[in-house]
Amino acid sequence: MLNIVLFQPEIPQNTGNIARTCAVLGARLHLIRPFGFRLTDPGFKRSVMDYLEGVEILDHAAWGAFLATVPDVSRVFLTSGLGGTAYTSAAFQRGDYLVFGPESDGLPPALLESHGALTIPMPGIGRGLNVAVSVGIVAFEAARQITQGWAVQTQR
Repeated sequence: MLNIVLFQPEIPQNTGNIARTCAVLGARLHLIRPFGFRLTDPGFKRSVMDYLEGVEILDHAAWGAFLATVPDVSRVFLTSGLGGTAYTSAAFQRGDYLVFGPESDGLPPALLESHGALTIPMPGIGRGLNVAVSVGIVAFEAARQITQGWAVQTQR
């Protein structure tokens, strides 16, 4: 359905939480190197819990290697906490790629300039949201649009 892309993720717990979000949504998780941790890190394993079996994780050596795998018909949306178009104004489609930057400084300015960016409006104080929270907000909105809204289901 969706592709969540983490560009040079730094914190294993955030990546684990994002992997759980991907498992719940049925999304693929793309990780672009270098990482700030190993996928065998206890923090990653603890935060992903038993959801790892439910998510396809693709490992890319660099941004160019990742782009080479993106089909021509797909759309790539970069995100930034520094501004851009509100994520709610995007019309998401099945197969879209949502790209999020590293925790310390976000996506490189050169990438943002060449692709543009979606942002989560933040009228309050602070520098920005945790990347795992940001992924959840944008990915669930994309999934809601793609599925034309969801019937409420409870799993226990």
